[in-house]
Amino acid sequence: MRFQILARKAVVIVASLASAGHFLVAAAQEKSIAGLLQRPDLFQPLTEPPCSYCSNQDRKNLIDRDDRVIAWIRGAHNGGAVPIRHFLSAPRVINDTYGLFFYDPDGGYVAAYKKDYGYKFYGWLNGVMIVEGRDGTLWSALRGEAIKGPLKGSRLERIPSFVTDWGYWNMLHPESTTYDLFDGKKYPQAALPTDISADARGTIGKADPRLDTMANVLGVEIGGVVKAFPLNDKIERACYMDEVGGEKICVFWYAPTHTAVAFSVGLEDKNLTFYADDISPETAPIKDNETGTRWSLAGRGIDGALRGSELRWINSIQCRWYAWAAEYPNCEVFGQATPGHP
Repeated sequence: MRFQILARKAVVIVASLASAGHFLVAAAQEKSIAGLLQRPDLFQPLTEPPCSYCSNQDRKNLIDRDDRVIAWIRGAHNGGAVPIRHFLSAPRVINDTYGLFFYDPDGGYVAAYKKDYGYKFYGWLNGVMIVEGRDGTLWSALRGEAIKGPLKGSRLERIPSFVTDWGYWNMLHPESTTYDLFDGKKYPQAALPTDISADARGTIGKADPRLDTMANVLGVEIGGVVKAFPLNDKIERACYMDEVGGEKICVFWYAPTHTAVAFSVGLEDKNLTFYADDISPETAPIKDNETGTRWSLAGRGIDGALRGSELRWINSIQCRWYAWAAEYPNCEVFGQATPGHP
């Protein structure tokens, strides 16, 4: 009998410790968002604007050739593109059939996720944009992860995409889709900032010294392993071969349009090795050694033995280093030793 009483007491003690542990974890998690700057009414989202085609909108001469766009590179009509200044600069969030788009000029990125609805701008944490879902869940716009609320810990699914210039994308895929600008006065626009806003800057913590705070990087995530690829504007075209999370990948970089994107090197039961070809046309600046096929930045074979083939897009996003490092403080950096290792 005495043994049973002691056993019951032990169970109570263990349960109490476990409860206390959960409380401490929860408290730590709440503390992690204590620096959140809330400005939920600052921007109003845009939902399902009427669609059109890039060639049709280009003829209106409302979009400049160097206007930045977020392009989704797979799907019907070879994907599509959203001019940032015309559709994302004012609302910061688009809820649409084509995708869920978050524009964060401070972090230097546009995140593109699988279609969803009911999201809007909420504020900043560590200099990164936070959005609110229809059920009140708060999400990191860059990471696509719920940080507070009913869906905490859930992840949004990225869609294959990259950021480039309107003129370049329209040259590659004039048949692709976009939104209808009508007469150019239907949607509010805002100037695209070139520096971090005072609101975002006030939430930034200690900078990771491995790269310059404002450095442009392509962040890659595979199977929980994350890596940043620094991008050099002084190199016109480049291709970085690497392995992340056990998968062999290549990163394409084209400085004239400030565009970076990652693909798997595996295609048709073999691995390709890619390189930047200085004499190839701007529409296809990358070649592979095995077949001599030229590849576009959208990962499409333009000419050669693999013409018409498509490389598999790798989960990646182009952003400023401070934002990526804030979301993934233990990430690897291409060309540098892994943290904690010589």
